[in-house]
Amino acid sequence: MIRRVFWAALGATVGVLVVRKLTRTARAFTPAGVGSQVSDTVGTLTEAVRDFATDVRNAMDSRERELREAMGLDDSVSPK
Repeated sequence: MIRRVFWAALGATVGVLVVRKLTRTARAFTPAGVGSQVSDTVGTLTEAVRDFATDVRNAMDSRERELREAMGLDDSVSPK
């Protein structure tokens, strides 16, 4: 008797977990789910590109300062 109850409870638990997983997967393929995934991806990509551009600008500024110091150019004196 206890074996049957155990297996019935285990079967019901597995059934519920499978149905929840399938529902979540099916929802991901609806137009709203796909739109949400695309929106998240575009937002992440935009943020990554923005961070990369900031890093490039900072590196350019740093390198320009290094070159100006190496060549003995002073920012306060304007060229004639």
